[in-house]
Amino acid sequence: MTETKSDSQLIQEFISGSDNAFNILAKRYQQKIYWHARRMMGNHLDADEIVQQVLLVMYNKLKTFNFQSSVYTWVYRITSTRSLNLIRKNKLTSLFAIEDKEKETIKSDSDIISDLEKREKIEKIQRYLLKIPPKQREVFVLRNFDELSYEEISEITGRSVGALKANYFHAFNKLKEMM
Repeated sequence: MTETKSDSQLIQEFISGSDNAFNILAKRYQQKIYWHARRMMGNHLDADEIVQQVLLVMYNKLKTFNFQSSVYTWVYRITSTRSLNLIRKNKLTSLFAIEDKEKETIKSDSDIISDLEKREKIEKIQRYLLKIPPKQREVFVLRNFDELSYEEISEITGRSVGALKANYFHAFNKLKEMM
């Protein structure tokens, strides 16, 4: 019958280069890690993720284990910390998801009708804009939609403010007639 090695012996062997010693420790604690994480997280997938994280931390930090606590206490602390971190992460994720859902609130019938009317008006104006000469359309769009001054439009187009005002006046009157 083979003697069961203590955690301390396995850690010493791992420090000396025995990956098999780590495998024995991992098997020894895997179920305990899983069930602690499962109770903390409430589901298998998150608990399984925690197990993977804890085993990785164990593997990377075991060489610096100082024996001031038992291996189980150390593993339990890592498992708790990782579980709490994942809980916080999940809460943040769900918080942002809730905020996004709040932005997507269901609109009332009057809001939907209002949106449709606005969209129809915009599409109608767009169709009418296409019917007026390009220079007049350009000034009208820059002035009304981009909210630029005649001076700014003049810098963009290279035309005089007077010519722009005339173009705007003609565009406005043509659109008014079409509507």
